[in-house]
Amino acid sequence: MAELKMPEINSVIIVGNLTKDPIIRETSNNTPVVNFHVAVNRRYKDSNNQSQEDVCYIGVVAWNKLAESCKDHLKKGNAVLIDGELQSRTFKTEDNKSRTIVEIKAKRIQFLNKLSQNNGNGKESFFEDNLEIEGISFDKFLTDEESNLINED
Repeated sequence: MAELKMPEINSVIIVGNLTKDPIIRETSNNTPVVNFHVAVNRRYKDSNNQSQEDVCYIGVVAWNKLAESCKDHLKKGNAVLIDGELQSRTFKTEDNKSRTIVEIKAKRIQFLNKLSQNNGNGKESFFEDNLEIEGISFDKFLTDEESNLINED
């Protein structure tokens, strides 16, 4: 009998809001890298049928052109859709202890926040800052209801 081989899949799609401004730096060979955390809310009913909310904080890292785009477009509170993969890394803390973290290595990021702009006649108009990075539209991953929530004024 042939050996059954498990597929190797590591894919994450998540929508959340930045908890702080992103940290942007360059490696020793001048490669841009950005780190930030997103908060993702989860609503559910408890055993007493009462609505509850839980928050999950997730670290994200992006490299190269994607990191540069984040530098120009992200700040605390911005909504983002991230498509990437989980990765773990180990590092030494200041007190020389080993620490391992799991974070999302972003492949694509879509900026979802709405921005206001004064159109010159004293009235504000709203437009989507719905930039697509790395050339993919994330609309195909969203249900109609999720799409409507994102596009509400």
